[in-house]
Amino acid sequence: MLFTGLIILLTIIYLIILELSKNIILGWVIGGLAAVAAILTRISLIKKNQLNLRTQLIIWGAFIGILCINYLMTSPPYKNVPAVDNKNPDVTEVVHVTQGDLTGVYNADHSVKVYAGIPYAKPPVGELRFKEPQSPEAWDGVRACDAFGPMAMQPRSNTLYDSLSHILGWHDYQVKLGDEYLEPMSEDCLYLNVYAPGDAAEEPLPVIFYIHGGSLTTGQSSYTEYRGEDLAKRGVIVVNFAYRLGVFGYYTADDLKAESPNKTTGNYGLLDQIAALNWVKDNIASFGGDPDRITIAGESAGSSSVNAICVSPLTEGLFNYAIAESSGILAHKPFHTFREYSEAIEQGDMVRSEFNVASSNELRDIPAEKLVKTTSNQSAMTVDGYAIVEQPYLTYEKGKNHEKALLNGFNAKEADAFNLGIKATADNYEELLAEDLGDYAGEMAKVVPANSPQRDQHFIVDPLGDAKGALNEAYSAIWFSYSHYLWNNYMIEQGKPAYEYYFTKVNDSLSNYHAGELPYAYGNLWRHPGLYSDEDYKLSDIMQQYWVNFAKTGDPNGEGLPKWQMRAEGQDKLLQLDTTIKMIDDPNHQLYQVIDKYQNSIKEN
Repeated sequence: MLFTGLIILLTIIYLIILELSKNIILGWVIGGLAAVAAILTRISLIKKNQLNLRTQLIIWGAFIGILCINYLMTSPPYKNVPAVDNKNPDVTEVVHVTQGDLTGVYNADHSVKVYAGIPYAKPPVGELRFKEPQSPEAWDGVRACDAFGPMAMQPRSNTLYDSLSHILGWHDYQVKLGDEYLEPMSEDCLYLNVYAPGDAAEEPLPVIFYIHGGSLTTGQSSYTEYRGEDLAKRGVIVVNFAYRLGVFGYYTADDLKAESPNKTTGNYGLLDQIAALNWVKDNIASFGGDPDRITIAGESAGSSSVNAICVSPLTEGLFNYAIAESSGILAHKPFHTFREYSEAIEQGDMVRSEFNVASSNELRDIPAEKLVKTTSNQSAMTVDGYAIVEQPYLTYEKGKNHEKALLNGFNAKEADAFNLGIKATADNYEELLAEDLGDYAGEMAKVVPANSPQRDQHFIVDPLGDAKGALNEAYSAIWFSYSHYLWNNYMIEQGKPAYEYYFTKVNDSLSNYHAGELPYAYGNLWRHPGLYSDEDYKLSDIMQQYWVNFAKTGDPNGEGLPKWQMRAEGQDKLLQLDTTIKMIDDPNHQLYQVIDKYQNSIKEN
């Protein structure tokens, strides 16, 4: 009985590992058969009086060996993610774009048409690596756009580890048939997706052009949290897309600048975003969109990218409004996703040294699978003189930014997940703050004392420390919300509409941590059954309508919605997005004053 019990226990654990690793169903069958075979073999040997230590070791060795080989042989295949969840979806009518004809697919109830995997630029491979995006190639016939394109090259975690993170972190892991595959990853990644209402509208619809986040090093356009099906049902066109990341998107070198017809280097991912925006401007009318009513939107590094597009001389006249969630690059020295050209060049030098080459052209011969493993830091844009011509705050001071209205804001626990591995105590608290605030760390420690309360939630693996709540509060303001404080103030100075939110709603998934607002704003709570309550769905309904109204008019307010006051001189309250939606004072006012002093000291030097 002990043997049978151990075999059954190991088999159950093994099947769980197969599920978390997304191995194909055949692997489950073979694992189960191996367990049955081991048990029957032992029974047979007992009947023949041949069971001894040697034969038992052989049984165990064969059993474990089969499981190991099976795990490797039934690993998940790579497959493009389907554009919609329903099986065998109906195909849309033919749509004509600049490159040729294409079709998309309908969702289950035909309320939305999804056109996925449309190329917006030529694949940036071979000689086109580290070059500005080129115009996409035409095709013959009708292209079936029924699956998302590959994700951009990026560091990729083990599938088993990724599944465990969704169990312990997001709490949204689901056991289901049909997900036994991995999303492909490729340099050939410049594809976009269009979500449009199922029925043709009487007049062209406004467009939300969404840029995904991920520190400019990770992310994919297929991610469920910002798919556009639900917003499209409300009368807008939603577009999202992939762009070059990491070393492929932000590697900087003087020899590349010399070979570029535009004398640019270091912002290839940003130039991809601008190429996608140009494609939308030229082609969105074919999908029922209005090319003169485009709102650019993004979260985290995508929000920083929105900020960059607002200052780029290449984007004037391409869009109207901006939606920015949880990031920006308007500090005198931004805390992330933006760096000085000298620093970008230094990190580029590290790449060539790491791969033992003398020139950027030689890097084009390095396989993408190797180059993506660089240990250099390639997670920031820079002033290249082409896509970005000066520090972004200077453009805002001159009033030359392009957005005509701004919807923006931040969440309660922005920095907590990024500080996950840090133990913060009263002894090291100021030292940790000094990493980003220098001599002003002590002043911040007075505003946010080390003995401030812990957050109301924390991840199970967080080492905490008596000052962890204080550290998370301070860095949430430093890294994330301070950018919005600056952005709104510039808009007020320019007399442009600005609306700021503060997302605090708790739930059983991402709660009010960084990115926790995304499934609410883009209407994807339903993809995570059991994790959200009726209160969450009510809040999501309101947030979606705010976002849609803003895309239509530059004002989120509308009939039946709680009043969202515009930022103005003397009106610096935020709209708290929670079970109760109301205008409140910004909780970070005192923190911003300290960060201002630090940033002004940089400007003066």
